[in-house]
Amino acid sequence: MRADGRRRPAGGGAVRAVPVHGAPEGFDALLLCRRRAETDAPVVHVCRDDARMARMAEAIGFFAPEVEVLRFPAWDCLPYDRVSPNPEIVAERVATLTRLLEQPTRPRILLTTVNALAQKVPPPETFRGATLHLKKGGRVQPEALTAFLEANGYHRTGTVMEHGEYAVRGGIVDLYPAGEPDPVRLDLFGDEIEDMRRFDTASQRSGKVVPELRLRPVGEVFLDEESRARFRSAYRDLFGAAAAEDPLYVSVSAGRKHPGMEHWAGLFHDHMATLIDYAPGASVSLDHQAEDVAAARFEMVADHYQARRVPVRVSEGEVPYRPAPPETLHLDRAGWTEMLAQGPVLQFIPFAKPDGVEGIEAGGRPGPLLTDARTAGENVFAAYAALAGGQVKAGRRPLLAAWSKGSRERMANLLRENGVAAASAEDWKAARAMPDGVVALVVMGLERGFVAEGICVTAEQDVLGERIARPPRRRRRADQFIADATEIAEGDLVVHQDHGIGRYEGLVTIEVNGAPHDCLKLTYDGGDRLFVPVENIEILSRFGTETAGVALDKLGGVSWQNRKAKAKSRIRDMAGELIRTAALRRMKDGVLATPPEGLWDEFCARFPFAETEDQARAIADVMEDLSAGRPMDRLICGDVGFGKTEVALRAAFVVAMSGAQVAVVVPTTLLARQHSRIFTARFEGFPVKVAQLSRMVTAKDATLVREGLKSGAINIVVGTHALLAKGVEFADLGLVIVDEEQHFGVKHKEALKSLKADVHVLTLTATPIPRTLQLALTGVREMSVIATPPVDRLAVRTFIMPWDSVVIREAIQRERFRGGQVFCVVPRIEDMAKVSERLAEIVPEARIVQAHGRISPTELERVMTEFGDGKHDILLSTNIVESGLDMPAVNTLLIHRADMFGLAQLYQLRGRVGRGKLRGYAYLTWPQSHRLSGAAEKRLEVMQTLDNLGAGFTLASHDLDIRGAGNLLGEEQSGQIREVGIELYQQMLEEAVADIKAGQGKDGAESERDWTPQINLGLPVLIPETYVTDLPVRLGFYRRIGALASDAETDAMAAELADRFGPVPTEVENLLQVVAIKRLCREAGVEKLDAGPKGVVLSFRGNRFANPGGLVAWVQSQKGAVKLRPDHKLALLQEMDLAQRVKAARELLRALARVVRQARAA
Repeated sequence: MRADGRRRPAGGGAVRAVPVHGAPEGFDALLLCRRRAETDAPVVHVCRDDARMARMAEAIGFFAPEVEVLRFPAWDCLPYDRVSPNPEIVAERVATLTRLLEQPTRPRILLTTVNALAQKVPPPETFRGATLHLKKGGRVQPEALTAFLEANGYHRTGTVMEHGEYAVRGGIVDLYPAGEPDPVRLDLFGDEIEDMRRFDTASQRSGKVVPELRLRPVGEVFLDEESRARFRSAYRDLFGAAAAEDPLYVSVSAGRKHPGMEHWAGLFHDHMATLIDYAPGASVSLDHQAEDVAAARFEMVADHYQARRVPVRVSEGEVPYRPAPPETLHLDRAGWTEMLAQGPVLQFIPFAKPDGVEGIEAGGRPGPLLTDARTAGENVFAAYAALAGGQVKAGRRPLLAAWSKGSRERMANLLRENGVAAASAEDWKAARAMPDGVVALVVMGLERGFVAEGICVTAEQDVLGERIARPPRRRRRADQFIADATEIAEGDLVVHQDHGIGRYEGLVTIEVNGAPHDCLKLTYDGGDRLFVPVENIEILSRFGTETAGVALDKLGGVSWQNRKAKAKSRIRDMAGELIRTAALRRMKDGVLATPPEGLWDEFCARFPFAETEDQARAIADVMEDLSAGRPMDRLICGDVGFGKTEVALRAAFVVAMSGAQVAVVVPTTLLARQHSRIFTARFEGFPVKVAQLSRMVTAKDATLVREGLKSGAINIVVGTHALLAKGVEFADLGLVIVDEEQHFGVKHKEALKSLKADVHVLTLTATPIPRTLQLALTGVREMSVIATPPVDRLAVRTFIMPWDSVVIREAIQRERFRGGQVFCVVPRIEDMAKVSERLAEIVPEARIVQAHGRISPTELERVMTEFGDGKHDILLSTNIVESGLDMPAVNTLLIHRADMFGLAQLYQLRGRVGRGKLRGYAYLTWPQSHRLSGAAEKRLEVMQTLDNLGAGFTLASHDLDIRGAGNLLGEEQSGQIREVGIELYQQMLEEAVADIKAGQGKDGAESERDWTPQINLGLPVLIPETYVTDLPVRLGFYRRIGALASDAETDAMAAELADRFGPVPTEVENLLQVVAIKRLCREAGVEKLDAGPKGVVLSFRGNRFANPGGLVAWVQSQKGAVKLRPDHKLALLQEMDLAQRVKAARELLRALARVVRQARAA
């Protein structure tokens, strides 16, 4: 061994690294920080995988916050894939490469993974100087900026949402640079950068000023002329002249991106480099077992290359795939060894150095576990107190590492209750400064603690048992997501409040009194057309997506008004019934239950996740209800896997510990079995007995359970509708938890009502409830919405691609090799035989089982139970797997003909995977020979962006066909929704509830919102295409502008438009004015307003005015300027130009609104 720790490579053998013994995980981060302080050379650490890299970065941030941590992750796709790596990952990689070429401003550690290091990268000269430095107040030529963005991998789009996108709207440029946490908006005046601010992708509103910005490339493959020429030449040399017909070759030649083209990156550059070339002379260290991971990687690349060399079946429509030789992009064993021989290499090993073995002894050991105390059912915190006391005596500082700030708070409470002095510390320096004997509570994602000289770190997992690790992500609250998802698309069915169901045919500009005006074109039965001015867009609502067999109405026909009146009457009756039931419940007394001190924190600490914001709020709501002394009736609404069960568990704990019984009612025996297991495991060690009652329980056991319920020996029972049978009696029922209520039938719902007359009721539903329906139900049924997705929901990697046998085989094999299972979903039962045949052909060794709605319930249950028990590898089914089953072993989802599913269905299906510790994969496929429709393509693109946005719940709730929100209140609803469309139905319900609560019995009367004023000012009213170029965005703004409810909202909208698109044009100013005038018309009861060069004429609604006496007095006070005509119209006659027209109309309406208000006040 050489003195510098470097060894000469022995041919292509394993890397000869210096072993550093006694370096367990966590302590290795501290050793790395010490090494950084001792050397001037770049420090590079190679982690096993991305999860380990995230934990290492967090630990370094704790031990040495002054160190800059650069991360270089691996692509998240397989070698020789047909899909491109995630743009965010590519952006982070390129940002790291460009930063490595810049002079560091503070100490730096580079973290990477084995897979990332084993892949070649573009040479340093590609990125040297490829940054553009922008300063607020500085100058940049707009053309030069656009040219830089195009040359460096940025992609032009209408709305910037992801890394590597940019949008140009006049003098405003939005862009999302590599390595930046948020996108940035530049406001250019000529070539001067007047303003530069970060903006939010959800609201698109700008915020914090950015004084300066460094723009870096976002791609590893560029499509400039030189790169394209190199690629074309290399591709033809490798694969012959015939390859020039390949779609990849054609796209690149035309300068267009092609999915997966990065896998040929080596052909775009003269030569490739390695990451170590960007950090010459680096001091490299390897994770424990990194060499094993490297060996597996080399094998995987070779296997995938061989699989791709097998000719594809072009006859069946598969697109040719010509794999570039591995050496163009990947290192083999010899290349890996040669790269690491350039400088000193250390290998961290967690265990002590055996005698006679070469290497360094660092002195660390894995920390003590409290397994014995846990399995013996002892108080683990008392056991930890004893452990911490012993460590203090041994001269070590005790640290307790929690996964999150929330769990740190809980641990602090539990330690205090057990007499342990503890305080929070944000970093190592603060921890060391604490008084002796005080436990430092820190946030650090360790799976196991460690002991070393002067320090003993215990991980939360050491104390409480296994946790589910999730990287913290920036998450957005549910109410911040973009509402543009409700946009109406061409061809959609819409409901006009006066004319009924028509078909939306697009946005058209027509001349009204010589001025251009944007209108929505609708067609009705018989081809009749109706043009709705954009300012009246709120009179339209989407019908919903269940449109099969729905007939268009006839313009001027009576059928629509009759249907609407009937639905309205039925909705009023239902709303009245709901409110009466709610009022009766409030008068009764319920079990008074409060969380038991001490045990509550211990019970909560067993939850292996960090609570989301919404989840914590829902738990607080339930606790408040239980301690209020009256029966709770709360609905917890959240998508599958969003953490509703945890809310139920905590409610059950509080009620059971107060001495009352809890019944958990679920729709299927499979769900009963699943919940029974969850409840039993969670309540272990507490004085609570859990039992199950369903068809899966033997007759003998069922009798014992019934007896236990009657005597009070059983505290919690989980069961199907068997719990609702007549023979089931409770000693003291305090809480009923109803899970997946939407799956219960009418009879069972009636039985539930009788069961829960004066007990607490907690209902869980996975049906997302649109905001309007939430408003309607306020005060009828308390509701908590859990819309913040847990982090793992977003970790499902979604691939949108044509069916590719090689990729599908690899996906199935990868899942099988890690001990998991696969869902394969098809849209129709008739597709199953063909897909089953193809699966059997590509993975003959896999065990496939089928499930669909036409097999008997008993057979379905048998299949699902066997699959849940791991007896099959692949479940091939229709979308029945949507219902709430939790199968943590299923982490890969294949969807055949994904283009035939709705957005909501796709989102729900994807929610079935990635629920445990392992990453989930979803492959949304369609036949390679099939051409996608525009709408299907857009749906699939949205699914891919949901990967990053986390807006799934909100988008899904706007999709409006999610398993009928109808089931929320009762069965007949779905029929009414079908009559009038879901949005109008919700609006009617909201109004009915509001009217009844306000004591207005206006049965059958027309609502204030059932009409919209007609306004004609002879002004151009539109959002010009040149101002907002993207049609869906433009339509979204029309909907939002139509819904503006105050002058303050109008001003905020004008500010947002100016912020996003630049100075507001006159036509848009006119639109905002018209909407403000429309609001005044409603207030004054004006149905129609015409303004022209000779004056203004108003027509009152129904030729009636709310305050006739006041109106006459006001007209007389105007001394002839305003006249009340014999046809009951009001006229202001005087010559006026356009600007005076608008002003006169507003002043006239304001005066009339004041007269109306006088009558109301009197």
